[in-house]
Amino acid sequence: MKKILMICLALVMGLGMCAAAGKPAQKKEVTTVFVTDIDCEHCVKKIMNNVPSLGKGIKDVKVDLPKKEVTVIYDASKNNDENIVKGFATIKVKAEPKKAPAKK
Repeated sequence: MKKILMICLALVMGLGMCAAAGKPAQKKEVTTVFVTDIDCEHCVKKIMNNVPSLGKGIKDVKVDLPKKEVTVIYDASKNNDENIVKGFATIKVKAEPKKAPAKK
């Protein structure tokens, strides 16, 4: 009887630990386009050489010089648009998230 009780207890504890572990949190990637004040290839190089300055969780950065836009893909659990704008400010680039066009 004691053995059966111990086995049941071990089973319950094992199931509890499995349920507590659960699935790891999903990483949510966000893509934001920032309108900037860049105007030359030097500005593009400055951004690309200082990607870590934009903050944690940055996955990819693409710069479109003719449109003066920088597309940033980042992990939303580690960063947000506001922090990335502050990161641009540290490298002396003015940036703001591009507004979505109004739908009719």
